[in-house]
Amino acid sequence: MNPDYVIHPLGDRAVTLRWEQKIDPAIHQEVMRIYHHLRVPSSPYILDLIPAYAALTIVYDTAQIRRYERISGLRWITGYIREKTTSRESISFPAPRELQIPVCYDPSLGLDITEMAASRHVTIADIITWHTQTIYTVYLTGFLPGFPYMGEVCPALATPRKAQPRLKVPAGSVGIAGLQTGIYPLASPGGWNIIGQTPLRMFDARHSDPCYCRPGDRVQFIPITLDVFKQIQQEQ
Repeated sequence: MNPDYVIHPLGDRAVTLRWEQKIDPAIHQEVMRIYHHLRVPSSPYILDLIPAYAALTIVYDTAQIRRYERISGLRWITGYIREKTTSRESISFPAPRELQIPVCYDPSLGLDITEMAASRHVTIADIITWHTQTIYTVYLTGFLPGFPYMGEVCPALATPRKAQPRLKVPAGSVGIAGLQTGIYPLASPGGWNIIGQTPLRMFDARHSDPCYCRPGDRVQFIPITLDVFKQIQQEQ
């Protein structure tokens, strides 16, 4: 079996498996397959696995490998990856979680939705319909803790990042950048085009699993009114 990825060293404690660098559900499915294959059961030398669009980063304990395996960490991890990913052993991994995330698209929260509609000569209702008609894949979380990068939006919604980022984007803001959509889990500077806001906490440090979304999740946005948004927000 010839893997479709290439292994790149990342410092002396990690490697990255890189597939063809593009947004592709089939490639990401392979990323997640290898992620679960290495995760269950995991070697005690592996400290972290970080999946992305078309890459998987593996952090390992190079000191313990040298101590117990008497070889370099890079040599061990490369062999381990090859062994695990070429094994004929079949594994089962959980089906993607199906999440419905409520979003209020009122212009008071969707800071760019009016401009986006006007630039396309459509109504705000059209923008909402386009955004909610797709079930998105969470390809990775990053930038901020729990920020889910999702794709792809329909071509009619594709919008370049703003030339001048805002100094502060409110937590829960739902934005579009290129063919991606995402949610700001915390208030932050940002250049995505904001079309709405969810009342849900996308990152909550009080929980053992603080991130609302995980790589591999399937997400559908559900439109809600401003009154419902405020009610859910108060209940959080």
